[in-house]
Amino acid sequence: MPGTLTGIGVDGRITLAHGGGGSAMRALIDKVFLSAFAQGPAAVQEDQARLDLAALSARGDRLAFTTDAFVVEPLEFPGGNIGTLAVCGTVNDLAVGGASPVALSAAFVLAEGLELALLRRVVDAMAQSAAQAGVRIVTGDTKVVPRHACDGLFVTTSGVGVIRPQYNISIAAGQVGDVVLVNGTLGDHGAAILCARGDLALQTSLQSDCAPLNTLVETLLHAVPDVHCMRDATRGGVAGVLSELAEASGLLVKVHEATLPVRPEVEGVCEILGLDPLFLANEGKLVAVVPASHAQRALAAMQGHPLGRNAAVIGTLQASPGGQGGVQIVNEFGGARVLTMPSGEQLPRIC
Repeated sequence: MPGTLTGIGVDGRITLAHGGGGSAMRALIDKVFLSAFAQGPAAVQEDQARLDLAALSARGDRLAFTTDAFVVEPLEFPGGNIGTLAVCGTVNDLAVGGASPVALSAAFVLAEGLELALLRRVVDAMAQSAAQAGVRIVTGDTKVVPRHACDGLFVTTSGVGVIRPQYNISIAAGQVGDVVLVNGTLGDHGAAILCARGDLALQTSLQSDCAPLNTLVETLLHAVPDVHCMRDATRGGVAGVLSELAEASGLLVKVHEATLPVRPEVEGVCEILGLDPLFLANEGKLVAVVPASHAQRALAAMQGHPLGRNAAVIGTLQASPGGQGGVQIVNEFGGARVLTMPSGEQLPRIC
């Protein structure tokens, strides 16, 4: 029966035969991947997806292209799984450049012994996230490696999108006086992944914030077409984005600590472990930089969208002595500290 797992594994697990190019591989592709993704170009099953250039040109004047690999552990976590992460991460990388995502590719590295039911859940999550974002998964590849050669499952996704002529968003486009906003609470994904590992016996209701941000970005750009910068705050968190912004623009990013939106549960996890929410990963949060005259309009647009209800203005861009740039965190008493990026990884395998 199409859509079932019948016939692709006698014990419900991936075997090396599923990567051998024979009937087992054909059954895996048909009953797991094509049953979820086969629409439009993906249904034709050529060695490449074919996209209509006229349709793309009608939507904008530049093509955006991005790729990313996902190796999260555990593969499933509160709020999603590696499949959710793979689609949302690629969609968001396109969206924050002002691109409307069009199509994705997906490559899977499967470890021998991986449960087929788990793979099906990952693929279904990818299909659901793609539908939510309004994009198609149009091509892909599958490889199987011996057990222990990878931790169950790795996914690489690439995506293409189209940028409209009126948008010119760049990490280097910040100007003196610009205002910095975030669309919601910081560190939810990193804290949720840490708790999901079970190493610390922490009981929380935290869920990953994993979500496709393209509809939020469309709402923001409709309200404020001249957004100067946007970046999704994944590895390195909001701190990483602010540091990149300061370096690229040569400006001082002054952030007011009291304005940072952080869930009490995330604050608690950070206090126990000595972490800073600014450095924790997010998978449904972006940093936007807009002219001061449009800041309230941008904030209202974000807060009117389901993925921006907790949006906040967190800082401003100011001239930096020497033009070196930097990030300064101001506390509620007026004291300031310079934000420096850690040399190591705070949390391993969060995306």
